[in-house]
Amino acid sequence: MSSKTPIGMIGIGLMGHGIATNLVRHGHPLTVLEHPGNQPLDALKAAGAKSVATIAGLTAAAEVIVLCVTGSPQVEAVLLGDGGALATLKPGTVVIDCSTAIPSSTLRVAEAVQRAGGRFLDAPMTRTPKEAAEGRLNLLVGGDAALFAQCRPILACFAENITHTGAVGTGHGMKLLHNYVSLGTVALIAEAAACAQRSGVQPEVFVDVLAKGGGGGVALERLKPFITHKDANSLRFAMSNAQKDLGYYAEMAGDIGAAQAIADAVLATYAGAVEQGGAQRYVPELVELLASK
Repeated sequence: MSSKTPIGMIGIGLMGHGIATNLVRHGHPLTVLEHPGNQPLDALKAAGAKSVATIAGLTAAAEVIVLCVTGSPQVEAVLLGDGGALATLKPGTVVIDCSTAIPSSTLRVAEAVQRAGGRFLDAPMTRTPKEAAEGRLNLLVGGDAALFAQCRPILACFAENITHTGAVGTGHGMKLLHNYVSLGTVALIAEAAACAQRSGVQPEVFVDVLAKGGGGGVALERLKPFITHKDANSLRFAMSNAQKDLGYYAEMAGDIGAAQAIADAVLATYAGAVEQGGAQRYVPELVELLASK
């Protein structure tokens, strides 16, 4: 893959916009699919990106297609649905799925891509829109080792840490494991912070004691601005996305017969927050929602 590899991208949301920006910055000709869910495309177009109205127009322009959509239903629709990319995929095209998805779905999608003459990597990301804009995402990549090595220069345009997790589907599996641990820790701290608020412990004291002991870490740092100043922007991740990711984790655990009692409780916590506060509330606001119950 050269620095001039033509790339098509579907899903220019909060994370996808950062990925697209860094692909253009590194000199790749980029074509993006126009969609109501996209972030504004003005800056990307000014930097040289093109947009098309149809998936067929995108597949015609691209040697590599990057997906950054909401989840498995959207991935399947974009690739396998009526007018999906596989209907017009050029032989040898590489599909890189940066979405969060269910591994069993990923395996079906990868097989369909291969039958259509393409190649597939699942490459979900961790970190936030800030790191996406900075080109400093973490990527968890499942797929053939040789294809991974071939595509690594493209992935390095928008990622700081890139881990080859193994065969197709293991990237998405590792992403669900990561998000379960991350969002589960956030839920635990948020519930404790809500209890602290009710019991009269000062927010600054709560954060300081946890930071100096067993509660320190990334989850606390991301919650700290909300706990102390009601600023939710340190973790711009919608409550509905947390519910979706944990639902995927529960489905994965169920598929393989893994223990999931704690996961079910965490999923119920986020599902309750969505019902109570709305789908688009940011995850740090879980503290306030739990405190007001």
